[in-house]
Amino acid sequence: MPIKVFNKKEKEKILKSLNEQFGIEEIPGLVLQRGEGRLFLFQGDFNTGQFFEFEKKLWLERAGVYFGKIEKDGIRLSIEGSQILKDQITKNIFELDEEQAEKWMCGQELLIKVGQKGFIIMKCGEDFLGTGKASEEKIGNYIPKNRRLKSRDVVR
Repeated sequence: MPIKVFNKKEKEKILKSLNEQFGIEEIPGLVLQRGEGRLFLFQGDFNTGQFFEFEKKLWLERAGVYFGKIEKDGIRLSIEGSQILKDQITKNIFELDEEQAEKWMCGQELLIKVGQKGFIIMKCGEDFLGTGKASEEKIGNYIPKNRRLKSRDVVR
């Protein structure tokens, strides 16, 4: 499946969802998709036509930075996506303390009642740590296993 470069209308649909979820008002670059809803942000010099020409000659595994995934109930930003767009994120932010942030970065779900459901941005101090999914009793964690911190208990 080739890389899909979103046209203006498709990009506006993604932006509308990000605005409703997190208050984001601009996506700074081209939005690309590879595979099942995986979104990449490209800020280089290629335009849409150049991507198509390039891919006729060479297989592109990816271009840009993975910044989110289209899910059935919204867009889930990656850690990098939350960091790239952090200056625009104005809503659905959950502030973690240091202990919660460490558990989060180790891949643990947080047994916290947030008072809302859906995707929320995880933040500790000035650091944006990706997106969790709030439910009645917990915040689900999406940090990939290969990106998780080792627990301090294991290191000791």
